Parts: sequence; C-alpha cells; structure tokens
Amino acid sequence: MSTPFDQEPKRRRLFSSLRSSFLTGLVVILPVGLTIWLVWKVFGWIDGFVLPLVPDRFNPEQYIGINLRGVGVIFLLMFTIVVGWIAKGLIGRSMIRFGEGVVNRTPVVRSIYSGIKQIAETVFAQSERSFEKACLIEYPRKGIWAVAFISTDTRGEVAEKAQTMGGLVSVFVPTTPNPTSGFLLFFPKEDVIELDMTIEDAAKLVISAGLVYPNGEKAKVAVEAQLKKAS
Repeated sequence: MSTPFDQEPKRRRLFSSLRSSFLTGLVVILPVGLTIWLVWKVFGWIDGFVLPLVPDRFNPEQYIGINLRGVGVIFLLMFTIVVGWIAKGLIGRSMIRFGEGVVNRTPVVRSIYSGIKQIAETVFAQSERSFEKACLIEYPRKGIWAVAFISTDTRGEVAEKAQTMGGLVSVFVPTTPNPTSGFLLFFPKEDVIELDMTIEDAAKLVISAGLVYPNGEKAKVAVEAQLKKAS
C-alpha cells in the first residue's frame, strides 16, 4: 500500500520530466517561430513600400480581392533583375556614370552615396569572399584571446606607415551577440593564429557567447590546441 511519502518522489520525477520536455520544446519552437515571424514582417514591410508604386492593373489584389503577402517581394526581385540587366549594357553604364557624376557634385549626398556604395559592393560582391579565415588574436591585451576573422593583407598607406617586417593582416573582431558590429584591427602576421574551423562555425561561437561549439567538441579542441601551441 503506497503512502503519500511514496508518491512524492513520483510527482517530482513527473514534474522534472514535464519541465525538461517544455524546455526542449522551447528550443525547437523558438528558432522556427522567430524565423517565420521575422520573414513575415520583412515581407510585409517590403510589400508596404513596393506595392503603392505598382500600377493597379499589375497588382493581383485588384483581381482576386486578397492581399497576398510577398507579392511586393516578387516585384522588387523582378525590378532589381531588370535594373542589373540594363546596367550591364552600354546605355546602362552611361546612365550610371552620368548619375554618379551628378551625385558627386552634390556635397551631402555625395558622402552618403559613396559610403552606401562601398558597403554594397563589399557585401554583395560575387568575386571575393568577405573574410578569408577565422583566427585567434590576443586582444585587448596579452593573455586574453579573441576569435576574429581575417579580411585581407593590409595594403596602401597603413601598411607603408606601419613598417613591420612580416607585414600586417587586416582583422575584424566581432562583438557578441551581434557579429555585424566590431573593430577593424591591423595585426602583424606572426601574431595571428589561423583556426581550422570554418567562418560559419566561428560566427556561431561568437553569436552564442561561447555556449555553442559547432561540430560538437571538434571546434573546442581546435581552439584549445591553437592556444597550447601559442603558449
């Protein structure tokens, strides 16, 4: 015959099992739910900006009476493709040069346009990757290590004025949990330790604040091995 004292451990185990299942469910649901919500919001924002510019005769809502989320995204993609196709031709290049000439003669607009253009060319360039490899550097002082990304070999006036024997490497040190912001630093090549992990794995490590090591223990072992080698 069971007593209330015998049932108490069972209740605790049941509560612990339910709590564990609930937390596991959150881990599964939250990334999927937030991703769907973000995509839905972005599509709605693009639709709200693009659809008012589209003539009514081309808007499907005028014929079916239903607001289809994402139609504005399709129109934006088609418009971008057409503009890119025109820009590749002789007439398009001439128009772009003429437009940039007008912009470059406008004081405030010139600075804004040139900055946005450089960012766009860097982010969307198809010929080169944004970063070459993930690396370890001692930052912000000796004995403290940070995961960073190797951009390229330092060139121009920065490399000439630094006058280092082995050359400099341009390194981007991301912040946590937002890796899109960070610091551009110039390190001597001998002070930069390249990692075997991919750039994507290093980004996951930074975003998770060290809580998630991609590929199980493989990335963690790689980091520890590099630190031992450096010491």
